[in-house]
Amino acid sequence: MRTVIAGGHGQIARLLEQLLAERGDEVAGLIRKPAQAGALLALGAEPVVCDLESSDVADVARHLEGADAVVFAAGAGPGSGSERKDTVDRGAAVLFADAAEQAGVRRMLVVSAMGTDSEPPAGTDPVFADYLRAKAAADADIRARAGLDTTILRPGRLTDDAATGLVSLSASTGRSDVSRADVAAVLVALLDNPATAGLTLELVGGETPVADAVAAVATGRD
Repeated sequence: MRTVIAGGHGQIARLLEQLLAERGDEVAGLIRKPAQAGALLALGAEPVVCDLESSDVADVARHLEGADAVVFAAGAGPGSGSERKDTVDRGAAVLFADAAEQAGVRRMLVVSAMGTDSEPPAGTDPVFADYLRAKAAADADIRARAGLDTTILRPGRLTDDAATGLVSLSASTGRSDVSRADVAAVLVALLDNPATAGLTLELVGGETPVADAVAAVATGRD
């Protein structure tokens, strides 16, 4: 199985790349800076220099040809302003989905965020509110595409704790923490279960083993 990950140098992406490479999958990560290539190579992933903010659909599609699945795990990141929330968290996600369709890749996972199903409450930091709106717009665009089999994953507050292997995964979990390592493990399980296509899921730490949690949502038993 070959998976291509947008935002390939991000923390969740690197954990996911390592998990996929360790089990023998082919995995490539799209990165903005050539200097980031070494980190991916050390994990067993193929680095592909491709800036989603300056590339067109055809450019990105070439990098996705032959992939079995794609994962959008890119983000403008802390310290970025409202403009980049739109160009990366919305625009790059939509471009990546366009490229997947052009390359004939149906399976897509999106790492999104909680709180995107409604307008940010009064008093929300303006830049964070724009981030939530950008994520909401990207999710809506990608979810509506008949040409993609998409699962949208919305983790809770991310931590750098070690993986527990125990999560709560459902359409609505309530807010709590989840480690980036557990997010990566859930992404692997979602890739392995095509019956989760079409679902939008929230994820926090919990008491259910990852494989069981994914199997439950796939069969509607969450």
